[in-house]
Amino acid sequence: MYGSTGYSNGDHHQQPGAGEKRGGSRGRRGGRRSRDLHGFRVSEYSHHQNISNNDDQQEQKSPPPCTDFDKAYFHSYAHVGIHEEMIKDRVRTETYRAAIMQHQSFIEGKVVMDVGCGTGILSIFCAQAGAKRVYAVDASDIAVQANEVVKANNLAERVIVLHGRVEDVEIDEEVDVIISEWMGYMLLYESMLGSVITARDRWLKRGGLILPCNATLYMAPITHPDRYNDSIDFWRNVYGIDMSAMLQLAKQCAFEEPCVETITGENVMTWPHVVKHVDCYTIQLHELESVSTRYKFQSMMRAPLHGFAFWFDVEFSGPANSPTNYHTQSLLIRTSNNPVDGIPRKKRSNPNEALVLSTAPEDPPTHWQQTLIYFYDPIELEQDQIIEGSLTLSQSKENRRFMNILLEYSSGGRSYVKESVMR
Repeated sequence: MYGSTGYSNGDHHQQPGAGEKRGGSRGRRGGRRSRDLHGFRVSEYSHHQNISNNDDQQEQKSPPPCTDFDKAYFHSYAHVGIHEEMIKDRVRTETYRAAIMQHQSFIEGKVVMDVGCGTGILSIFCAQAGAKRVYAVDASDIAVQANEVVKANNLAERVIVLHGRVEDVEIDEEVDVIISEWMGYMLLYESMLGSVITARDRWLKRGGLILPCNATLYMAPITHPDRYNDSIDFWRNVYGIDMSAMLQLAKQCAFEEPCVETITGENVMTWPHVVKHVDCYTIQLHELESVSTRYKFQSMMRAPLHGFAFWFDVEFSGPANSPTNYHTQSLLIRTSNNPVDGIPRKKRSNPNEALVLSTAPEDPPTHWQQTLIYFYDPIELEQDQIIEGSLTLSQSKENRRFMNILLEYSSGGRSYVKESVMR
């Protein structure tokens, strides 16, 4: 990524041969490793089920293999610290509990599946809301503790912990509700949404409920002089010593990787742009392989542009408009409630007062924070100056849970490219 002439916003001018940059985001999600457990149910997918002579059909029916990357991902979720961080995120946990109680009429007396149950807290919330049966699925070894938590709360007859990938486990009935906290940094990092899609296509009844039902990823240009000064300008004068020779290395170390940080609305220079809207009832697995958008911003202030911020929100609403068959590709009919990819938005529209979990800079902070992609050198912007370009997010061929980020941007007559990877 770096030429012999030094940095130019960290980006070569249209040089696609530049190598991938390592992403620096902290792994929030753990994986779900499938193995036998002591004392509670585990079910393995039958590879002899739905066998067809048609190669294409066979490919669709067989679950993807559990790779070494998947096993490492699953193993990371056996650590209690990750679950502690998520549960202590009151915005996240209380919003999910409120969504369950708001949809109690859909849950009471019904069968629920919790995809990626972790410690089992959402499964227990659903049982408390009156669910007849809850299948709590997780491939991480945290499922052992989840089963003990369930028994300690006298719910073993209603909450069934299944230790394995959702692609591999078997249950003998359809479910009325799927709940999952699948969102990663930048919404799509870690690709857990694919497991929700798989569960939907295998078990969700027609007219069933998915919580959350949709999600939207946003981006916006930001100014963050304090962050730049702390990480870069610091080296210009260190206890009276000129250490400016450190500047290029400091820029590389500080801004080579996507950063997970908390910013405020004051850092955001324009209204956000919708990168991707996800309808959990209709999205298909192949749509997760690559997401692309073109954007055009007009700066609302005179300030240095330091990079772009990304955040998301998810909505919890009833299944009134859900399709009647999840096993076929559906035409996504957008309404005024659904943000359209590529359209700038001033504020998340919510005319029906649906419950929304937001990670936006102006909303209460969550453990997701915001994802920041910084430039190596800022661009000085005038008010009303245009910033435009394109963004592509794609699953890494090395590991589908990694995200390749290709960011192209131009302003003031100059164009730049920045590549990075969230690992």
